[in-house]
Amino acid sequence: MLFNPLEYPRLKLQNRIVMAPMTRCRAVDSNTPNALMAEYYGQRASAGLIITEGTSPSVDGLGYARIPGLFNNAQAEGWQLVTQAVHREGAKIFLQLMHTGRVSASANLPAGARVVGPTAEICPGEMYTDSLGKQPHAKPHVLSEIELKNVVAEYANAAKLAIKAGFDGIELHAANGYLLEQFLNANVNTRSDGYGGSPAARNRLTLDVARACVAAIGADHVGIRLSPYGVFNSTGAFEGVEGQYLSLAQELSEIGLVYLHLVDHSAMGAPEVPAQIKAKLRATFKGLFIASGGFNAQSAEAILKAGQADLVAFGRPFIGNPDLILRMQENLPLAESDQNTHYSAGAAGYTDYPVAG
Repeated sequence: MLFNPLEYPRLKLQNRIVMAPMTRCRAVDSNTPNALMAEYYGQRASAGLIITEGTSPSVDGLGYARIPGLFNNAQAEGWQLVTQAVHREGAKIFLQLMHTGRVSASANLPAGARVVGPTAEICPGEMYTDSLGKQPHAKPHVLSEIELKNVVAEYANAAKLAIKAGFDGIELHAANGYLLEQFLNANVNTRSDGYGGSPAARNRLTLDVARACVAAIGADHVGIRLSPYGVFNSTGAFEGVEGQYLSLAQELSEIGLVYLHLVDHSAMGAPEVPAQIKAKLRATFKGLFIASGGFNAQSAEAILKAGQADLVAFGRPFIGNPDLILRMQENLPLAESDQNTHYSAGAAGYTDYPVAG
């Protein structure tokens, strides 16, 4: 099943393999995609679906060094180079919209931008900056209810620009401790207004963003990534997490999102997402279900045959193996990527990995 086409009425793919979103930090000029990025994604377009690296819908969300944005026409034109390269090879491509929120260093932001979050609590840890090296995360400005409406509008605007740039859709990054999950997670969101204090209130921003993006570009072009039980960026499980996420999945299903992409980083040392909640989320959400987290070809085939997912996402293996699909089909050994160049600025460790044969 893994290598067979997906014939789903709302999304047709050349196989059931998804290239997971991975930050690569190559948007060196004004956070604008470029020809090098187009080459990188084009090399890996034997996947069925590519989900891009996290891309900010706002100047305030550019928390990491050299991550791309999509909030102006120049960035849309840069991304068009990427979508054209991917489509030439037959893959579909969704843009992941990632607002970093409080996971940010001020030195990475353009002039006039702000580090923002649900509360004024600083995210523990440090952030790399090109100008100052590692810096503590900055204290966030607390987003007011009025300002959150502007955040929703920024996502909708980015969704429109994504379609203009030739993307097949967008993925809302509501995982891994970034802005949307900062509001979802009770350990981070200690507000008591309309956006915090109860499961429904914590879900509100994500649902508002989902509805706005669906209104802007249509439900067939909007997916979402979630990470219940994730611990990245000081999140972690909380009392009532299962009920809150099942309610969220139900409402996202009613809104009509095309897929739910579930993160399980247990292969990288995070707590495992319980099989029970995976099954419940799968049953609750009526669109496509993407599994991710430490899969190989055999385990991916098994989960598809068991009906536990419709698609399987692979992350780091795609870095060192632009021909990952061929290598899995032919049972060829996989190359290891150079972790020292995962987040560097040039072609080394990015577009120079050889193909098999």
